[in-house]
Amino acid sequence: MKTAVIFGGTGFIGSFFACHLINNHDFKKVYLFDLESPSEKESEFLKKMLTSLTQIKYIKGDIRNSIDWEPNEKIDLIGNFAAIHREPGHHPKEYYETNLKGAKHVCNWAIKNNCHRIIFTSSIAPYGPDEDEKNELSTPVPESPYGGSKLVAENIHKTWQAKNKNSQLIIIRPGVVFGPGEGGNVTRLIKAVLGRYFLYMGNRETKKAGVYVKELCNAIMWVINDSDKKNKRVTTFNMSMDPIPSVEDFVISIKKTANKDFFIFSVPSFILYAMAYFIDIIAKPLGINHPFSPVRIKKLITSNNIKSQYLIDNGYSFKYTLDEALHDWSKEFPHDFK
Repeated sequence: MKTAVIFGGTGFIGSFFACHLINNHDFKKVYLFDLESPSEKESEFLKKMLTSLTQIKYIKGDIRNSIDWEPNEKIDLIGNFAAIHREPGHHPKEYYETNLKGAKHVCNWAIKNNCHRIIFTSSIAPYGPDEDEKNELSTPVPESPYGGSKLVAENIHKTWQAKNKNSQLIIIRPGVVFGPGEGGNVTRLIKAVLGRYFLYMGNRETKKAGVYVKELCNAIMWVINDSDKKNKRVTTFNMSMDPIPSVEDFVISIKKTANKDFFIFSVPSFILYAMAYFIDIIAKPLGINHPFSPVRIKKLITSNNIKSQYLIDNGYSFKYTLDEALHDWSKEFPHDFK
């Protein structure tokens, strides 16, 4: 029986991964180290999921500070999922202060508590926006503070591993991770499509690397086992569905999952840009949050063409197609598809 600590553990990915470890990999206890407790979660789905398992223990803490908490048992696995990631939403320096300090403090805690295995969720953001397909051997060219901070945080973890030769580091670069309780980009897309206010803007074929959260959990543990067999000390892998879906693929699958069929209009992107900037000019001084940010419009028309080449080359068997993922989501939490 094993014990894990997940930093950023009450977040979307951390919540699912904690339950995955307990339900599928014989972990007797999983500590969730986070600023927000499970009972404080905005998502009722995540709140119910986390509070239903007695093996989950919550520890309140902030990775931006030195971590003084000490567990009573040996820690077999650390997951570092804590980060500031939402774009837009933060000042540029906040991404670096949180993501870099967090990486240093988690690595120091691993040394102090003699834990030899860390999983770090990075992002595809270090690759930078580009229509060309990227894989794990592509040169990172981050253009955002988030992408830059994640790339530096990867290297902080690699330094930890290099100084602790017997340790193992798994770095995941996932595309958009979606599923019940996510409340992010794909949830907003579902609401926009089913609410009939989604419009194509010349982006039908725009590639959007993404992965269902349950697939991500499966793949992480598969890579750990595969790395153990091959005695690999550091593994970096991209995480997206194969093949990479387009915006239109997502829209078609959403309508199919909800058993809806209706026409979706297309408008030139410059019109939506103009509308977004106009809304922003009015909303910002009033402190109004809205989903029509020019940054989000740009993200919708820019490809994230990131291939999971490592998983493909090493024989990973994907468990969910896009249709299967959304269908499973709708069964788990039908509310998101109403």
